[in-house]
Amino acid sequence: MKKINLLFVLLFCSTMAFSQVLPSFQFGLKGGLNLSKFSTENTFSSDNQAGYYAGVWARIGAAGIHLQPELYLSGKNTTLVSSTGEENKVKFTSLDVPVLVGTKIGAAGIGVRLNTGPVVSFILNEDQSFGNAASNIFNGRFKDQAFAWQFGAGLDIKKLNFDLRYELGLTDLNKAGYGETKLSLFTLGIGYRLF
Repeated sequence: MKKINLLFVLLFCSTMAFSQVLPSFQFGLKGGLNLSKFSTENTFSSDNQAGYYAGVWARIGAAGIHLQPELYLSGKNTTLVSSTGEENKVKFTSLDVPVLVGTKIGAAGIGVRLNTGPVVSFILNEDQSFGNAASNIFNGRFKDQAFAWQFGAGLDIKKLNFDLRYELGLTDLNKAGYGETKLSLFTLGIGYRLF
């Protein structure tokens, strides 16, 4: 009986290892929610605001390592608050391009993933809402492109995948000169593998 159990364990382990070694390509759709917040120097504070993202992803991998480029449209909302209580509500629409490197542990269509990598965001649209009294303080000039770094984990169950990530803003978005302003966010997403 011990020999049969040992044989079963060895077969399971070798199947799992072999499935991670073979080259693979996957492609799918993805969407979810984000919580955005500006990290600022001195003058302003910022509140977390909910937004969205939707797009496509691909995963190319072998030997337990994968490259996962993505492309999605993202709506990011946040509010800058001055020390005197004046608010500037900022809404960005951006095209985000993460290129992640990761690993997956699992077998039989179920697995846990860890990912990290750079993200470039191209600001397509920017809407701001502030009162006249605040208009001179909040110049509202933001850069059209930003770089960030994502860290995350995911779970694959057959064709569905779930992701939780943190995106650390690296680019100072402020062109107005009132202090460094970087946009960081959390994302929670669900994806569907088409093939």
